[in-house]
Amino acid sequence: MSRRLISTGSPFEKTAGYSRAVIDGEFAFVAGTTGYDYTTMTMPADVTSQSRNCFKTIEAALKEGGFEMADIVRVTYYLTDIKDADAHFAVCGEVLGDIRPAATLLAVSALYKPEMKVEIEVTAKRRSA
Repeated sequence: MSRRLISTGSPFEKTAGYSRAVIDGEFAFVAGTTGYDYTTMTMPADVTSQSRNCFKTIEAALKEGGFEMADIVRVTYYLTDIKDADAHFAVCGEVLGDIRPAATLLAVSALYKPEMKVEIEVTAKRRSA
């Protein structure tokens, strides 16, 4: 299987030189995804809504590449305020509670824009039929 690039259509992907996801064989690598609602092009103020939006974007990219959320094997979370961890983890439990990938949480001083509270990146491996 050849390398395939998945895009959200954002002009920033070309400007910054990245893809939302790269499919390479049985693996999908989803870039750091922030909490934008791409339907309205808005960023919610709260970390709970941002986390849900991250997972919605990640799920769409995986689906486009022929993967499912259950294929996620690794996830990295970046939070700008560690006080948001419990609210963020509540969403993670809703979405990934049965999947339980290997995970890391990092508290960072900032993300690209000040309104961004969370960024999530995942790696998925297609499961054998």
